[in-house]
This record gives sequence, C-alpha cells and structure tokens, in this order.
Amino acid sequence: MVQVRPAAQADLPAVHAIYAHHVREGLASFEEEPPSLDEMRRRHADIAAKGFPYLVAELAGEIAGYGYCSLYRSRSAYRYALEDSVYVRPDMVGRGVGHRILAELLARSEALGYRQVVAVIGDRANTASIGLHASLGFLRVGTLRSVGFKHGRWVDSVVMQRPLGSGDATPPQR
Repeated sequence: MVQVRPAAQADLPAVHAIYAHHVREGLASFEEEPPSLDEMRRRHADIAAKGFPYLVAELAGEIAGYGYCSLYRSRSAYRYALEDSVYVRPDMVGRGVGHRILAELLARSEALGYRQVVAVIGDRANTASIGLHASLGFLRVGTLRSVGFKHGRWVDSVVMQRPLGSGDATPPQR
C-alpha cells in the first residue's frame, strides 16, 4: 500500500535520485543537468517555508515518488493558483504512486484555500502524466509548441488545469 506523507530531510537523497533520473533520461523536467543534493535541500526548504505541500510516497518502506505544489507565478494576482510537480521512481511507475501523491497534493492545496492548480507537462507524448492529471479532473487547456530543446529535439509543454473548491465561482475568503 502506498503511504503519502510530508517529506523529511532524510528523504531528500531519495528525492534527489528520482529527480536526477528524470532530468537525465526524460522530458518531464526541462533542466538538462541534475541539481546537487544541496540544491534540492534548498528547494525543499524554500517550498516548505512558504507552507506549500511537499510530499513523498512510500511503498514497501522505500521512497517511490514525490511531489509538491508551489505558486504558479510570483506576481500577487496569481496568489490563489499553484503549479504541481510529481515524479515517480522509474521502477515504481504503474503502481498508483503518482495518483496517490497528486490526490493528496490537491486535497492539501484546497484545504489551504487555493483555487486553481496548473500542470505544465513536458512533452505531449508524456501520456502517463497527461493521463494521471486527467484522471484527477485536470483539463487540457493548451500546448506550448517547441518551447524547450532537450535531448537533441524540440519539446512541447502541455498545460492542464483543475479548479479547487469552488474554483472561480466565488471570490476567495482570504
């Protein structure tokens, strides 16, 4: 059974290894060189200090994936919109890890009063991530064609969006 919980400092080497794989081998991240473990620690601390959810998933006692939400953009008018990021260890794909992480990110983000979550998915051929987001109510709202160049080719970004709570039907309370 997949257990999802807030990430701890002790989890960050495993988080780093998962992300480094996706940077080196995939198109989910547009980074081309994996950041150092110290940089991953800094990023985690920054997200956690701002009160955003940063979660890990455990399966059979091992970190199987992680995810977090942060502001979609930094300008004040975007303050109710988040962007999610979810990464699963390659040998754990297809076991519901990403679904559990994203579902918990959505629940926690809604409880914090956020109204929209945006997913910016690297590569229109990333059917696993597109399907994961669609399964949790995200709608595809656009494709940014050829905005990245990685692994010797142009890469699109698929943009998906999901409302939280009453979304844009009512003004925010805070």
